[in-house]
Amino acid sequence: MSLLTSQKVTNDNLLHEVALLRQQGFRLVTITCLHTGRGHEVIYHFDLQYELRHLRLEVAEGETLCSISSLFAAAMIVENEIKDHFGLKIEGLALDYQGRLMLTENAPRAPMNKRCGMEIDARVAGAAAGGPADPAAGGVA
Repeated sequence: MSLLTSQKVTNDNLLHEVALLRQQGFRLVTITCLHTGRGHEVIYHFDLQYELRHLRLEVAEGETLCSISSLFAAAMIVENEIKDHFGLKIEGLALDYQGRLMLTENAPRAPMNKRCGMEIDARVAGAAAGGPADPAAGGVA
């Protein structure tokens, strides 16, 4: 099964489908999240003896995603990372870092989401131009 033929799931049947894969002996490889502009697409990747299975879920803006960490404990790390980077609400996390697994208190919220017309941070612009980062913007001189 390739990504093009991945199985679509909903928040309502996600845990059921993941439980079926676990019962068959599949292991969780990782979870991919993409911001689509109208919400998020979350893709769960599983493996059993080099056979990959993918579950694809569309999450509307503001919708809460169901955690699979009760079935695959390792999902807790990736789900917390998705929560940090994309701002998704995830219910039922085995361990919830409250958006602070990877981001500091002063970090921008959901930095991986698309932002039309987003201005470039002065620290990024300075570094991209080969110059020193702007100390006034919190960069290192």
